[in-house]
Amino acid sequence: MKHYLDINVYEATQERLKFIFDNFDNVYVAFSGGKDSGLLLNLVLDYKRKHNIRKKIGVFHQDFEAQYQMTTDFVYRMFQNNIKDIEPFWVCLPMGSRCAISNYQIYWYPWDPDKKDLWVRPMPDMPYIINLKNNPFDFYKYKMVQEDLYAEFGDWYARQKKGKSICLLGIRADESLNRYRAYANIKKAILKGKQWTTRVNENLYNAYPLYDWTTKDVWIANGKYGFDYNKIYDLFYKAGLSIHQMRVASPYHESAKESLNLYRVLEPKTWAKVVGRVNGANFGAIYGRTKALGVREITLPPGHTWRSYVKFLLATLPEPMRRNYIEKFTTSIRFWWKKGGVVNEDALKELEACNYNIKHNGPSGYNPQKDQIRFLGTPDNTDDIKSTIDIPSWKRMAICILKNDHLCKYMGFAQTHRQSIRQKELMEKYKKL
Repeated sequence: MKHYLDINVYEATQERLKFIFDNFDNVYVAFSGGKDSGLLLNLVLDYKRKHNIRKKIGVFHQDFEAQYQMTTDFVYRMFQNNIKDIEPFWVCLPMGSRCAISNYQIYWYPWDPDKKDLWVRPMPDMPYIINLKNNPFDFYKYKMVQEDLYAEFGDWYARQKKGKSICLLGIRADESLNRYRAYANIKKAILKGKQWTTRVNENLYNAYPLYDWTTKDVWIANGKYGFDYNKIYDLFYKAGLSIHQMRVASPYHESAKESLNLYRVLEPKTWAKVVGRVNGANFGAIYGRTKALGVREITLPPGHTWRSYVKFLLATLPEPMRRNYIEKFTTSIRFWWKKGGVVNEDALKELEACNYNIKHNGPSGYNPQKDQIRFLGTPDNTDDIKSTIDIPSWKRMAICILKNDHLCKYMGFAQTHRQSIRQKELMEKYKKL
């Protein structure tokens, strides 16, 4: 287990939990059923009992319907075995979840009542399940985006309670750059100098007590303290995956599509349902780790440039998907042609050495020490730039299409405010049908 000068990450987390319970009136854990959130929930409950804290811990679980049965079993055990110590929020509401395996839909909708005959498993029937029949959330909009549901729940939870509330997330910095940023962002508001906290509003904070744990630390703690965990990880291990390759995300999400075929191997009964739930799941299982979905190094078809290949791929898509990509690509091209972005020093040297058609466009508003770099024309590919992938090119656009990356995250995009508003408008429209 990772050590600092005189303390390991377990002991450091105990100190963080003390800080949390000393400074907040209400605590809830965002629990997905994976290894990190599972460990965090176990640690919080263990701390609560050791220190005779009587107030219940909130546990928020977004149920995505299509998941390993062993994940559902683990979530059920954690809720049932700890029901006297928790305030349960097991959410089975229809919500928009990103779909990276289909050219025909950006989102799929767990627990969609219109698709009940295709549900991967029946609706859980414990008395604390939250669904359309007993929904207490005043913020909920039919089929709202899952990220919005999660965020709005935090505000709702804080409004229901007296005093300050905090959401604990099992985010570890070594999992991804985005997770590291959640911890390391120096512009965010924090509590009493604790970088692992983030202020959401006056009465609500997020916290990442496991931010400095490694994957190895997680499994050492589970073994040393005898914590319950999702047994699907045992099957992952038997299937030959390393501890760093094991994920329990929604099977249709971009972070899990490479391992979609594991459903067929590890839980064939679940797979039979998963494959029929969303158009493209079987194709994703077969080709999820191949060039067909842009995962491995792709090669250019004979007779094409990357620009012409992008145009060919766009022509094969349904009209709504084609418009979505064209809007994203146009925004990227205009940004790099007219304003420009900041690139690191090594990448700039490579661009200049390789004679890319670029121009300095004055200091950046985000980093005045560096210039914005404009591209006078979009490169076909930037394979000769080894220090970064964050350079515009037609090849990056092609990869977005092949990966079914509808949000173009591979090109640095996130969901825009207008897209979020449009999503909500559509949900309102179809709610009335």
